[in-house]
Amino acid sequence: MKLNGYETLICNCERTMTLDGKKICKAAGGDDEPDVFSTLCRAEVSKFADALSGNAKVLVACTQEAPLFTELAEEQKFEGELRFANIRERAGWSTDKAANSAKIAALLADATHASEPAGSISVNSSGQCLVYGAGQQALDAARKLNQRIPTTLLLSDAGDVIPPVSADVALFKGRITKAAGHLGAFEIVVDDYAPLMPSAKQSADFVMARDGASSTCALILDLSDGPSLFTGGHLRDGYKKVDAGDPARVMEAMFELADMAGEFEKPLYVTYDPSICAHSRSLKTGCTRCLDVCPAGAITSIGDMVEFDPVICGGCGSCSAVCPTGAASYAMPLRGDLIGRIDTLVSTYRGAGGKTPEILVHDNSFGLELISMSARFGRGLPAHVLPLGVNEITQIGHDGLLAMMAAGVSRIHLIANPSKAEELSGCETQIELTRALSDGLGYECAINLVCEADPDALEATVWADKPAPSLKAHAVSGVGSKRDVTRTMLGLLHGSASAPQDIIALPDAAPYGQIIVNTETCTMCQACVGACPVNAIADSPDKPQLSFTEAACVQCGLCRTTCPEGAITLEPRYNFAASALSPVILNEEEPFACISCGNEFGTRSTIEKISAQLAGKHAMFADSEASKLIQMCDNCRIEHQANSSNDPFSAGSRPAIRRTEDYIEAERKTAAGEPLSADDFLIDDE
Repeated sequence: MKLNGYETLICNCERTMTLDGKKICKAAGGDDEPDVFSTLCRAEVSKFADALSGNAKVLVACTQEAPLFTELAEEQKFEGELRFANIRERAGWSTDKAANSAKIAALLADATHASEPAGSISVNSSGQCLVYGAGQQALDAARKLNQRIPTTLLLSDAGDVIPPVSADVALFKGRITKAAGHLGAFEIVVDDYAPLMPSAKQSADFVMARDGASSTCALILDLSDGPSLFTGGHLRDGYKKVDAGDPARVMEAMFELADMAGEFEKPLYVTYDPSICAHSRSLKTGCTRCLDVCPAGAITSIGDMVEFDPVICGGCGSCSAVCPTGAASYAMPLRGDLIGRIDTLVSTYRGAGGKTPEILVHDNSFGLELISMSARFGRGLPAHVLPLGVNEITQIGHDGLLAMMAAGVSRIHLIANPSKAEELSGCETQIELTRALSDGLGYECAINLVCEADPDALEATVWADKPAPSLKAHAVSGVGSKRDVTRTMLGLLHGSASAPQDIIALPDAAPYGQIIVNTETCTMCQACVGACPVNAIADSPDKPQLSFTEAACVQCGLCRTTCPEGAITLEPRYNFAASALSPVILNEEEPFACISCGNEFGTRSTIEKISAQLAGKHAMFADSEASKLIQMCDNCRIEHQANSSNDPFSAGSRPAIRRTEDYIEAERKTAAGEPLSADDFLIDDE
């Protein structure tokens, strides 16, 4: 079967699934009825080999035997494209008796979607490993690991260590007080650092202890009882924090570290556009959303911008989900590709006659394993629940959730790994925001976050109720910026709502809303104009005026922080009215004309207020002449002061130049008894 240019091979896995090739072909829009194989990976493997010709594109509806098929393709020197789709655990193995052809067709179409690949960065690791822990357990682990990669042992507590017969592992004691860096380039600072004495006999004795010792290594196996050496240590490549009392976990960590020597390509999970970042302006802090949710400590503040360390980044995508402007954007896949996959998945399912679609977002490790356990030992997934595999569920922002709703999805489920529960704060805020928008439009769209390791908990969610009535389906696209996409999706939902509202109140910290200016205290200094990172606030070149474009505001709070009068407050909300796209005047005043040249400057209320407070009351403006300065523009003020008798910049009259001839003439007159005039200079005048 040809599907979107791919020669598609489907298999019922020894008849453990009921597959209707004709219906699947029709549902998927294929050009011919496919053969449904039963043992494609065994007896019928020649059919797979026949499909490998030239630069063909081949899609195999099996992921379990992907290594085998890949090996066969390499043996045949296949130069085309080979992809795989899981239709067994995610669709075929289910107790749902409803027809599954539409769902399988949707999964196959999703597998053919071409997403732009993320970039990558090269990381080099020498393999030099530091084992940090206490007692004989740490020594035993270090000696075993040293058989694969060069290893050094740092004992946090010598305890029951018996000095080794052979010094195959460099052995020290000490306490790590500071750690930084990443795979291939870790840096540590150690207090009470001391090497093992070669003459140590019955117990480990150390000599010449000192504080502040520093060292570097490529890998760290942390078996100590203390906290992790790094923020989000489980996300930092090359660092393994393991309970020394769990031999299986220790061995697993050692196997992983032993393979971390050489050059590696790490994906660039996040792209960053500093030009639209709303973090800070002029040392005033605004948006900190990405800093607040990053579990790996990969984001730091550098003045008005933030900096992403791609080597430390663990790829959770939370920063992209919560970023109000799209300055931080996830690249696995890009926003446009993710929404394109959503559209392909749902439109194919609905086009094949599928009803009441629901989407189950899962990662391709924990989430897929949970689905697999349910399919093997439980009920599996219902036929109307469409699984959407992503790198991390935390990459899904409110723009993606709204795109699912706009595509016609009535319920959305997300599977989260309970071991990463501390990473879900960003995801939870996005769900809360989406619910507020959905409820405000009158939609009954359930968004469920399943944070359980038990397949029964997953089944309890996806099988809990009868399918909800589907929403009106629209074709969705990820063209444009994050805010453009969100506004487009909300526009589609607003147009289909039974009782649409123009204004929806949103929770605090939502990235949409208006600002309210207290015109009684606002002095029109326009500091907020310069502080706004997205040009939502603007001034006028013609008169004292403050305007605001609500659709551009990201509620970063920089205007509120910068305002010297405290005249600005934020109101999170979403405004569907057309006026939100155009500037509206928040404050406007009559300008004041300079009493000297007539040029307008400042506002009349401000100048009159200053005059009332200073004229005749301040030493600098004690008389009426001096008070006029307050009502002059900057140029006229300087000119007036320069021409006045009390010019503060005046240095007095310049003294006459004394010449040698003047002194000689003064001495001559004195000697001759002639009277001296005021212009004469005497030597003793100095």
